[in-house]
Amino acid sequence: MIMQNKRLWSMVLIVALLLFIPFVAMQFTAEVNWSLFDFIVAAVLLLGTGLLCALVIRKVSTINRRVVICAAILVALALIWLELAVGILGTPFAGS
Repeated sequence: MIMQNKRLWSMVLIVALLLFIPFVAMQFTAEVNWSLFDFIVAAVLLLGTGLLCALVIRKVSTINRRVVICAAILVALALIWLELAVGILGTPFAGS
């Protein structure tokens, strides 16, 4: 139980550190302009991806399947992130 909490807190810390990058960039340039909603969506996407990969690593027995499933999760994250940022798929959720 303690190890799972440690893993969860490390994921939360990594997500916070990743979100700190655009926050700092916003202080120095007008090119990065995130709202609170953008930070919340990014945190949910990143933390959800980390938790899903941790679940796959814990529940899937073979390494090859773990790699394939985690790679698919990361591709899904990239596609969602790109769609929200620039609208590569042309959905109504596009950011541009």
